Amino acid sequence: MLTNPVLLSVLLMCVLCLLKVNVLLAIMISAISAGLLAGFGFGETMGLLIGGMGGQGETALSYVLLGALAVGISETGLATMLSNGIQKVVGKKATLFLIVLALVASCSQNIIPVHIAFIPILIPPLLAMMNDMKLDRRGAACALTFGLKAPYVMIPAGFGLIFHGIIANSLKDNGMMVDSTKIWSYMLVPGAGMILGLLIAVFFSYRKKREYENKPLLIAPDDTSEVITDHFTKKHLGAALGAVSAFALQLITGSLPLGALVGLIVMCIFGAVPFKHMDNTMAGGIRMMGFIAFVMLVASGFANVIRETGGVNAIVEASVGLVGGSKPLAAVIMLFIGLIITMGIGTSFGTVPIVAAIYVPFCLSLGFSPASTAILVGVAGALGDAGSPASDSTLGPTSGLNADGQHDHIWDTCVPTFLHYNIPLIIFGTIGALLLS
Repeated sequence: MLTNPVLLSVLLMCVLCLLKVNVLLAIMISAISAGLLAGFGFGETMGLLIGGMGGQGETALSYVLLGALAVGISETGLATMLSNGIQKVVGKKATLFLIVLALVASCSQNIIPVHIAFIPILIPPLLAMMNDMKLDRRGAACALTFGLKAPYVMIPAGFGLIFHGIIANSLKDNGMMVDSTKIWSYMLVPGAGMILGLLIAVFFSYRKKREYENKPLLIAPDDTSEVITDHFTKKHLGAALGAVSAFALQLITGSLPLGALVGLIVMCIFGAVPFKHMDNTMAGGIRMMGFIAFVMLVASGFANVIRETGGVNAIVEASVGLVGGSKPLAAVIMLFIGLIITMGIGTSFGTVPIVAAIYVPFCLSLGFSPASTAILVGVAGALGDAGSPASDSTLGPTSGLNADGQHDHIWDTCVPTFLHYNIPLIIFGTIGALLLS
């Protein structure tokens, strides 16, 4: 176990990130370490790493195009108008503001399923207001990550419907039948843990005021003579139509990159983004979201290396001997295995089929019910979405909150969200699995 390539490489990645080594480099170093520890050569390891990057190719392209869309909308001032509206509603009430952020983020998973696309559009214009309130951005990161994660865990709509379907199909593929329409009710107990984590973050952990400087946004256009007005103009209309077009095409075609591309074209046609400024808009999108795109690509390659090492099965086999027939101990160990896997891969949806192949035989041998197994698989998948440096549920909030360069991805997003959501998920996931076993 102590020489397991998966365990050691994930721990190495976490340590490197905590030491503020660049996330992209940390993932690459960890992936190479996993391959070498498994007995692969440098060439084979790099081949697995690069070969696996295609698994997130569509996601990476989506993020770059959405970043350009966000920059275009930001330059028209439409996002500023929206942020001013939010400011009028919440005033100087930091707690209310964080609750509103969590609600808006929750809508992005179900009512308007755009996932993290709204963050680089909405959050940067709000930073000045947050600075004025002296709001600790770690609380904002927790609020945003809650909204990106809790709805798909508990609510059978939007991304939640997809997530629950993946759980049901993954269990079925491994010989265990479960009704996908009931999974949401099973997940309410671990979901309650996330709600508790949010309340602790909002009302206790980050209530102390924190000073930030009023710095220019990193995504601000390099050269603009446009005057941003509070009055609704043709440019605002073009920006709004672009955003609506992007959303509609995503729903109709199921392609986020196509939706973002059409949104940009619509904005260009209506003059929201002048054609001569399109190069600057695309460059701004790459500055904003390009790093996230590359992290997702390399994380996908890391996941490929992890799978090929065979280290996951070795962890499971070693864990079986530790359980000794104890269901509580088995539940905790299984969730920790899921945490190790998802912290490295950084995707909840992609992790579910992997952990289901491990968990179902494990659960059948110990007498866990299908409901309990669904909870364990669902929670294990969700664990990596909060706290993982490679998760879009942490990278997304950082992209907005660090728009002025004052928010650290690891210490201000990953560590707080890990503490407030992963710990409750393990505790409440174990309780839920035992209650339904």
